[in-house]
Amino acid sequence: MTAPPPSLPRRAPTRADLLAAAGQRIADVVAPDLKVLFCGINPSLYSAYTGHHFARPGNRFWPTLHDAGFTPRRLAPAEQRELLRWGYGVTNLVQRATAAASELSEDELVAGRRRLVALVRRHRPRVLAVLGVAAFRIAFAREDAALGLQPDTLGAARVWVLPNPSGLNAHYQRADLARLFGELRRYVDRNAT
Repeated sequence: MTAPPPSLPRRAPTRADLLAAAGQRIADVVAPDLKVLFCGINPSLYSAYTGHHFARPGNRFWPTLHDAGFTPRRLAPAEQRELLRWGYGVTNLVQRATAAASELSEDELVAGRRRLVALVRRHRPRVLAVLGVAAFRIAFAREDAALGLQPDTLGAARVWVLPNPSGLNAHYQRADLARLFGELRRYVDRNAT
């Protein structure tokens, strides 16, 4: 019998497996002096079950990174630590896994910002890319925030807001995500030091 691809658990999770993953956390993929630290809103139950960021089938994070030129090939979620080779990392604003980001309270998003500030100060990424404009607006008290480069920094890190790549976000198709993520990649390439 052939082993499943590294991005998938040995068996598909049952409903009970996913429900048991509620509230679990996933370790950050982070190192000092990254080019970009990508910040999701919070882990899905599927991601918590697998232990890998953006692991839910249908999430477009990994294909978008490749489409936008961040990675030379499409990575599987289980290969998330490979990002460090190219100077990228992954974290979440809120660490608690939920079935949907809408389950998070405003207080959790604001508390997540405080944790994120500490993480950015400790690891000093050049850019913090927050994936989800609505969550960013609440967490950072920036009602007027739009996609793209933000006027404020977080420590020395520039802040960039991108759409949430969840397959549940129907506002952006894969080509739109690739274009918007590509703008960030070109900014990073131009400003590499």
